[in-house]
Amino acid sequence: MKKVRIGIIGAGRIGRVHAQSITNGIPQAEIVAISDPFMEAAKKAAETFGIPNTYSDYHEILNDPSINAVLICSPTNTHADIAMEAARAGKHIFCEKPIDTTVSKILETQKVIKESGVKMQIGFNRRFDHNFRRIRALTEEGKLGKVQIIKITSRDPEPPSPEYAKNSGGMFLDMTIHDFDMACFQAGSEVTEVFAVGAVTVDPEIGKAGDIDTAVITLRFENGAIAIIDNCRKAIYGYDQRVEVFGTNGSAIAENDTETTVKFSSKDSVCSDKPLYFFLERYMQSFGDEMRSFIDAIQNQTEVPVTIEDGLKPIKIAIAAKKSMLENRPVKLSEIQ
Repeated sequence: MKKVRIGIIGAGRIGRVHAQSITNGIPQAEIVAISDPFMEAAKKAAETFGIPNTYSDYHEILNDPSINAVLICSPTNTHADIAMEAARAGKHIFCEKPIDTTVSKILETQKVIKESGVKMQIGFNRRFDHNFRRIRALTEEGKLGKVQIIKITSRDPEPPSPEYAKNSGGMFLDMTIHDFDMACFQAGSEVTEVFAVGAVTVDPEIGKAGDIDTAVITLRFENGAIAIIDNCRKAIYGYDQRVEVFGTNGSAIAENDTETTVKFSSKDSVCSDKPLYFFLERYMQSFGDEMRSFIDAIQNQTEVPVTIEDGLKPIKIAIAAKKSMLENRPVKLSEIQ
């Protein structure tokens, strides 16, 4: 079976993460080219991962007939347009979340992808985390019974700069979007209603930039389950990532990953390692597995596991959450068109 030949669009942090995953663990694929408007970034990534071609213009990748697939790792506001161009060029697409911050642009992209016949997978890597996948498997096996409550904690170790917050689309679209997707993944159902409250408790400058840095959101699902998500842009002890699914037959809990599982007990205290510091340490396994699933879908001509439809749902929930917070009321998802 021929290797999948890949071009990476965007040589920033997430582009390098995917390059590392492919280079070190996916022999079925090879990276042919990488592009970035900042050529130094592209050249550095190419040198690190042995990528033969570097470009400042991503169209060089789209125009290369030997490239089968592209990874879109560019800024959010470019995702949808590049995805549509790539589809028209006949390339399979892996696109980092979100596809876009508007429902209309995502629906436009979906139409182009369907017409072109290429595959498009969305980068919600936490679905591939070994702990979270195990909880979902327990639900699917019926061991938890009927899902009643889902609890998700997601807190970053450090807040972003106010400049980043100003241009990120807001915390619900930038950060909580992963948790909205995780809640849908664990519930196996559609969200019907959202209620959100938010505050600025970490950095007043983030508030001045028009965003929040702390939030609690509740979601109602068609199957009767309720989800509670709590977010904060800063947890002084590290990257706090926990999930619990409670059902009629039991509960499944995924605690934080730590460097070791050792607990030291003395007369004064019981101590254990802090959570792994950030997403590169915490989720590297999941990045590798999601990329492996994309390559497998191309080679075996199967459906990708995270579709455009999956990518649209968290966007609608995020828009509803912001509306709920601003209007201080529950918002039906049917209100978001």
